[in-house]
Amino acid sequence: MGDLASSDSRALEAVDDFIAHIAGFEGFSPETIRAYQGHLDAYLAWSQRSGISALDPGVRGLRRYLAELKAARYAPRTIAAHLSAIRSFFSWAVVVGIVPANPADAVQMPKIPKSLPKTVGTTDMRRLLETPDLGSAEGVRDRAMLELFYATGARIAELSHLDIESFDLETGTVRLFGKGSKERIVPMYRKAVDAVRDYLDGPRDSLLAAAGRREEGAGRHALFISSRGNRMDANALRYRFRVLCRKAGLPADVTPHVMRHTFATDLLSGGADLRSVQELLGHASLSTTTLYTHLTPGRLKAAVKGSHPRG
Repeated sequence: MGDLASSDSRALEAVDDFIAHIAGFEGFSPETIRAYQGHLDAYLAWSQRSGISALDPGVRGLRRYLAELKAARYAPRTIAAHLSAIRSFFSWAVVVGIVPANPADAVQMPKIPKSLPKTVGTTDMRRLLETPDLGSAEGVRDRAMLELFYATGARIAELSHLDIESFDLETGTVRLFGKGSKERIVPMYRKAVDAVRDYLDGPRDSLLAAAGRREEGAGRHALFISSRGNRMDANALRYRFRVLCRKAGLPADVTPHVMRHTFATDLLSGGADLRSVQELLGHASLSTTTLYTHLTPGRLKAAVKGSHPRG
């Protein structure tokens, strides 16, 4: 029992060190770090309950853990995320000399069913974009948020990190930093530019003033400000998005990432080429962007009709 308690203590310390390690790399977003922490905490809790050493579970132990997640009706994608976190942890533990080998390398990832991305239809999108109350500072802010989601296809973490300095409203562009801090410049349509300008032209300062906050003249200035005068993080933006979706009568499965899917699909449907959409989304691989072509059969049909010699 004492040996197991000692092992648990060493495992807990190792996980803390691992999380601190990845937090020091710009390639890991705060959301990814929180997810890794949650998955590894769940693994440590299971190892304690099961009487299995967290640092030496063996391949059989890890397979047992994944089987228990499956029995608890976790989705294959969620189980894969747990295994990915565990595999990354053990890879680091091997490098720093905590364990001799990575047992997760011999554990196969669960098969994840391929599903087409969900999108928002034109009528629903219009209703959502018209939902914010423009008579309040919060409403003007929320409209800017929604327009930016649809205008840029930005991930929610990218939107939460936006500063006033990220924009060039004269050229109608915004600078986004994606996974791995990879930078991209995305043009915005006119209504999105106007929504951001309207928000910056008073309502943002009103939110700061109402919270009794003052900004320093130099440095970064957060775009989205909460009612408390703070930068809105991804969770705060996600909450506001859900509130607006409910008001618009949209289903609960419409998420900020669905806005990203809709952005890509609507661009392809409108005739944009795949490579341009890849760059706008910040995808490292074109194959990731190709998934959206399955949602635009009309575009593909038009391409065949216009290009095939017997079209």
